[in-house]
Amino acid sequence: MRTTTRAITVALRATDPLSLAGLARMLADDPAVTVAAGPGTDADVLVHAAERVDARVVPVLRRSSIETRRPVVLVVDEISRDEMRLAVECRVVEVLPTVAVTAERLGASIRAAVGAGGHLPSGLAGQLLEHVRQLRSEALQETGLGASGLTPREVSVVRLLAEGLETAEIGTRLHCSERTVKSVISGIIRRLDLRNRSHIIAHAMRYGVI
Repeated sequence: MRTTTRAITVALRATDPLSLAGLARMLADDPAVTVAAGPGTDADVLVHAAERVDARVVPVLRRSSIETRRPVVLVVDEISRDEMRLAVECRVVEVLPTVAVTAERLGASIRAAVGAGGHLPSGLAGQLLEHVRQLRSEALQETGLGASGLTPREVSVVRLLAEGLETAEIGTRLHCSERTVKSVISGIIRRLDLRNRSHIIAHAMRYGVI
């Protein structure tokens, strides 16, 4: 007699509607997953997408931990070691960096979370943080980007920016037009959601590019 496996019921949360719609779209064709309608209090897993583990996200994670005891899959742009510890305290058992999210990876993380259930091994925060770094690095390499999210060409421009050179001087050094240099800088600001040139340099320093 054939055994029918019950679909995993998933509750979705996100800090913005586009991310929420993206999660639902990724799971739409997964036969092993059913997205809960409404609050999804009876769901097997909570998937939460956010930029960071901040004041908007923590209460939702804590509420899930206290009320339902269900495991959590966190999809996040950036996460620090302290934020990872906080996330684990809120029953986060799987973490995916936003840049690395695919339907396949999301489905696998949900299955892993269900398998983990209430088991939270010691050292989980460190393991998850290393896993996030590895996935992010792999995803960026696939697009030709480094761990900083910068291409080799962008790194060259940023390093010269950090030396205090103007765009025209950078163009001369790199044998390209000033317009091209400005385009590269604008592209970095837009793609990495940075504010200005000083913010670009600070970002590069954070990742050891300069």
